Amino acid sequence: MADEIKNASASEEEIDVNEFRQIRVDKLKALQEEGKDPFQITTALQTHESVEIKENYDALEGKTVSICGRMIARRIMGKASFATIQDKLGRIQSYISINDVGEEGYTAFKKAWDIGDIIEIKGFVFKTRTEEISVHAQEIRLLSKSLLPLPEKFHGLTNTDTRYRQRYLDLIVNPEVKETFIKRSKVISSIRRYLDERGFMEVETPMLVSNAGGAAARPFETHYNALNEDVKLRISLELYLKRLIVGGLEKVYEIGRVFRNEGVDTRHNPEFTLMELYQAYTDYHGMMDLTEDMFRYLAKEVCDSTEITYGEHKIDLGKPFERLTMIDAVKKYAGVDFDAIKSDEEAKKIAKEHNIEFEDRHKKGDILNLFFEEFCEDKLIQPTFIMDHPVDISPLTKRKPEKPEYVERFELFINGWEMCNAYSELNDPIDQRERFKLQDAAAEAGDEEANHTDEDFLNALEIGMPPTGGIGYGIDRLVMLLTDSPAIRDVLLFPTMKSLPNDK
Repeated sequence: MADEIKNASASEEEIDVNEFRQIRVDKLKALQEEGKDPFQITTALQTHESVEIKENYDALEGKTVSICGRMIARRIMGKASFATIQDKLGRIQSYISINDVGEEGYTAFKKAWDIGDIIEIKGFVFKTRTEEISVHAQEIRLLSKSLLPLPEKFHGLTNTDTRYRQRYLDLIVNPEVKETFIKRSKVISSIRRYLDERGFMEVETPMLVSNAGGAAARPFETHYNALNEDVKLRISLELYLKRLIVGGLEKVYEIGRVFRNEGVDTRHNPEFTLMELYQAYTDYHGMMDLTEDMFRYLAKEVCDSTEITYGEHKIDLGKPFERLTMIDAVKKYAGVDFDAIKSDEEAKKIAKEHNIEFEDRHKKGDILNLFFEEFCEDKLIQPTFIMDHPVDISPLTKRKPEKPEYVERFELFINGWEMCNAYSELNDPIDQRERFKLQDAAAEAGDEEANHTDEDFLNALEIGMPPTGGIGYGIDRLVMLLTDSPAIRDVLLFPTMKSLPNDK
């Protein structure tokens, strides 16, 4: 932040926050007693924004504009001053002179206004002697009084806990944060445009459900008083969207919040945004083609290039994505051929030899997946489809006809992260019931993330679901990738945080 009034008796940094607030409250009271309460103002005129003025200077030079925003800096020089105004997308300087705004207005600007106040300036566009595009003020007005100081200019707002808890301050003082969330909005609008143009229909499905299925996750539970019934927050969008495929809505998608009662780390937040889509008469190969094309489209729309940077890695989304089966990936990176392993006992033996921890209930397919997680995931920096997962970990997926212990499923990995999960959807109600039974057994054995039998979903399958491809994308992780953000909390406006005593 630029300097405050230089001849002030004490800088804002030196004053206790409570004392500082009281000074501003006193200024507000004085304004109110004079009949100039800014909080009585209900509207203001904003004809142009800062970026618009700077980008169109030749057309706007000498023209009258009205700008609104937060005063984040000012430099007072006797009878003339400069103030910097921050609006939605940028900042612009204003020249304020006693000769233009009058003695009363100028005195109020110097003595009653503060850094952080929200103001309106009307004037004409010009360049200063240093060639800085500015607004020469002819009228000024205080729109809202800031009673607390902004973080001071030398240290700013760097504490991550404070940044996440007080995102409003983070957005004000860290312009790159605002840019991240502008890009997030662009990602979501671009996804909608891409799918809408291809005939998909956006829908909404319930968040409160009696059976939270469609993913391996522990749900949050609550009680519905009106029905006197325990319900859960959804962990997935899948089972309701597939019901719509049964109903004849052949291309559907939903972008919505889901909730998983799990820990918090750099890539996980218990409340996050998921996008799932389902398309009749296609399979997981169709979903791969759609995903590859959509990721390139999003990179061009949001980053202006199919080559992006994340951390130390250059990632090329323009080249064809590599396609590997899970077995081939484990063979490549761990040197273990699961095609040669014929039983659960053999799989457990080889796991012990490679120091892979497993549970007694785990089968060969579970252990294959554990090998993949341990030896392969972090190697998959460039876009790679990992295909053909074991049926043991895929309760909602169609089996491969030629290899029924595996299913037609893929996950896309970029930068060592799982970016999406897709299937040729299981539409055989008899097979689906058997898979649910296995999930029920796993739950009884202590697996808190297992699915449970969903009778209404089985009923829908018995009505008949066409061959269908489906996929789920973690929107937050996708935004992390496209904005080079190190943690999921950096792309969530209000991430999950433990409550402070005063919050309760």
